[in-house]
Amino acid sequence: MKKMLLILALSVFGFANAQKGTILVGGNISYNSNKIEREDAPAKTDAFAFSPKVGYQFHDNWTAGVEFALGSSKSTLGEGEGKSKDYKIGGFVRYTYPLSETFSVFADLGVGYQNQKFKSYESGSLTSTNEGKGIYTGITPALFINMKKGFGLNFSIGGLGYETLNYDISGGDVDSSQFYFNFGKTVNIGISKNF
Repeated sequence: MKKMLLILALSVFGFANAQKGTILVGGNISYNSNKIEREDAPAKTDAFAFSPKVGYQFHDNWTAGVEFALGSSKSTLGEGEGKSKDYKIGGFVRYTYPLSETFSVFADLGVGYQNQKFKSYESGSLTSTNEGKGIYTGITPALFINMKKGFGLNFSIGGLGYETLNYDISGGDVDSSQFYFNFGKTVNIGISKNF
């Protein structure tokens, strides 16, 4: 089961190196589970995310489109529990540079709006709800390998990004910002199809 979940977490559907005037469809799916065994308060987190993209290739090297992401997570620590739901919606632009008939490199630049809602529970009763709104931007370089008949594999090993969230919490606003540079810390492997 864990091997299947690992394969699912690494599965990323991306876009093919398509021709000018084509519509491209793709997305990511991921699952993450983390468990900490402690005598006083065992902890566990499960997270799921799905993020589709739709784009139009207006030039042999350029694609533009919209991206959307849905995510949810559940964390437990002893008697306490937290549930999070989030979404992102924005646009992206991709530049693809073919190295040969088999290999291409590309980079996606995405920017948009994000929303996150977190609920805390204690012994099954809701204790607080916090909602954050903000923006995100990021760039992800990747390698495309053309297998045959428009099918291919995409490989990426991280990216560069910035995110903000503003939470309206009783007693005042809380601003959160995150800059990340995670090259080599994540690996995404995907299948793509040129339509």
